[in-house]
Amino acid sequence: MTSEANKQALSVETLLTHLGREPDDQFGFVNTPVYRGSTVLFKTLDDIESQQQRFLYGRAGNPTTEGVETIVTALEGAYRTRLVPSGLAAITIAILSCVEAGDEILVTDSAYEPGRKFADGFLARMGVTTRYYDPRIGAGLAELITPRTKAVLAESPGSLTFEIQDIPALAEVTRKAGIKLLVDNSWASPLFLRPLSLGADIVIHAGTKMFVGHSDAFAGTISTTKESWAAVEATRGALGFFTSGDEAYLVARGLRTLAIRMKEHERRTLEIASWLETQPEVSKVYHPALPSHPDHALFKRDFSGSGSLFSFTLKPAPRASVAAFIDHLSLFTMGYSWGGYESLCTPITPGRIRTAVKWTEEGNMFRLHIGLEGVDDLKADLAAAIERYARAR
Repeated sequence: MTSEANKQALSVETLLTHLGREPDDQFGFVNTPVYRGSTVLFKTLDDIESQQQRFLYGRAGNPTTEGVETIVTALEGAYRTRLVPSGLAAITIAILSCVEAGDEILVTDSAYEPGRKFADGFLARMGVTTRYYDPRIGAGLAELITPRTKAVLAESPGSLTFEIQDIPALAEVTRKAGIKLLVDNSWASPLFLRPLSLGADIVIHAGTKMFVGHSDAFAGTISTTKESWAAVEATRGALGFFTSGDEAYLVARGLRTLAIRMKEHERRTLEIASWLETQPEVSKVYHPALPSHPDHALFKRDFSGSGSLFSFTLKPAPRASVAAFIDHLSLFTMGYSWGGYESLCTPITPGRIRTAVKWTEEGNMFRLHIGLEGVDDLKADLAAAIERYARAR
């Protein structure tokens, strides 16, 4: 519906509304329907031998998955995008496209924990070494590069501790070294950060979060430069990763409202994060859009907005206080993932996994995802929890 020439002139809201669907190809229906199927039929011997049909076999994609990939490619300013079954699948495919036995990768110490487990377990068994680096290392990353280093995995901000990484500085280092820079962009989404424009080679999303937006589907995306595409696509194909039409339809549904949801999540999250900074029991709030955050200047330079996820620390208290805080929340619920309409609160312990930089912050830490409930209602829920926390000390 939208020509390549016109895409650059359109707003993000318009792109999200119109890209990735072709009503004329779907008998006039607005949304691309769920395509389910393995076998794709060929009419002639020439057709099957030339392999030039738009779709060849279900595992390689269908109109439903292709619609999502079209949207994300445009948002990221990428060469191509692949939709895969989960955010973790996106991480594993992207890394595996860069390495072979005997190589090593550098991973930010603030990385998503399942990705760390993949690196420390599966990659180690395959003969690939992982070293972790200080998320605030910036250009100092050059000192860690060796002839065996083939890729760097960054996540900005980190999913628990919310350090902002200097992506342009990392990109300059990796470019000079001839290695790949991978960036997990799940928190900001391409609406608020475009790592490829800052020099990254591959961008990863846990589409399960903000893209889906309803906590009812799994998805991951991998968007790349032209130079990085062939290796990613070959790795995905060899591993047989494929997202069903049912899941893809739910991702497409979520993407249509992404711009509106991100604005609302950002507004509510900043109001609550700022309010928490005023509470006597709160010792620190970890949100890079706050002026108090040590990486706020980097955030302002590279990001155009902020996400729904942040952490905060309450003053030291025994486990009974943590239980008193978390067990009786009425609106916030406790669960993994984030990005849905419902608010989440989860206790976290970054020191358990950090290896490059020792975590020395004292107190009990919680990660919040701010959903779409009323802000005053969420504040009242947290205020009551903080009061319970203090009484149980």
